[in-house]
Amino acid sequence: MIEVRDLVKSFEGFHALDGVNMTVPKGAIYGLVGPNGAGKSTLLRHLCGAYRPDTGTITVEDAPVYENPAVKRRVAVIPDEVYWFGSASTRDMMRFYRGVYPAFDEKRFERLRDAFPEVNEKRPIRRLSKGMQKQSAFWLALSCRPDYLLLDEPVDGLDPVMRRQVWSLLMGDVAERGTTVLVSSHNLRELEDVCDHVGIMSHGKVVLERSLTELQGGIVKLQIAFKTAGAPSFPEGVEPLHVSNLGRVYTCILRGNVQELEAKFAALDPIFMEALPLSLEEIFIYEMGGEDYAVRDIVL
Repeated sequence: MIEVRDLVKSFEGFHALDGVNMTVPKGAIYGLVGPNGAGKSTLLRHLCGAYRPDTGTITVEDAPVYENPAVKRRVAVIPDEVYWFGSASTRDMMRFYRGVYPAFDEKRFERLRDAFPEVNEKRPIRRLSKGMQKQSAFWLALSCRPDYLLLDEPVDGLDPVMRRQVWSLLMGDVAERGTTVLVSSHNLRELEDVCDHVGIMSHGKVVLERSLTELQGGIVKLQIAFKTAGAPSFPEGVEPLHVSNLGRVYTCILRGNVQELEAKFAALDPIFMEALPLSLEEIFIYEMGGEDYAVRDIVL
């Protein structure tokens, strides 16, 4: 488990991180979402021990990360801009990683060649395209067999087929080995199908953090129509977050339990009623709609 408590980091008076609190459960795929400039990359650099916090604590299984080689050996990172040695090839970097990570699995490295067939492992990585460089980074990181994998905008530059391939490999490691994956992205749609926990960053803070089950269980989209024309009457104690209509069919976004809400509306004798699933982006729009937060930047 990764725990961040009251983390503050300033650069020349600017608070890049302003009291971050976050918990990443062990074995979870945690999506960290926020617009550009929210502090996601700065937070990831703290989580891997590259930055020293001004104040606050960061622990992995109760052990501090900064200047702790024992923890860092269990953490692999793919930053948005990956650093490579000058003329190193993927195979050269494999030898380097093998010396840094005790759990590095050279046999797996060889097996994963089939997953990344377009990467020339003997060619200098800097001469590869951005997409090929990202594939090389995944090839190496997955071969490290990390307990914790931190990813910053991980699938930028990858085509749709390779994106599915990478997510399949990551989810396989989570299922088989209990790997904990933290994925930072500015695009919520990218994470909707893979994450089981989500946090939203805004202005250097994590402003919302919940499991996907909690999020999906707390807001309901209900389509409903009545015999008489006009907007529906709402049962006592039910306050809609949003109401829209197409003809006589009204779509209501409501907070609460779906079974309880259906029972309350059934008492009003509708001619049609159906509960529909909400996408993750819809949930966040209605959860965060009243906040001082650029929610459109992560869902559009």
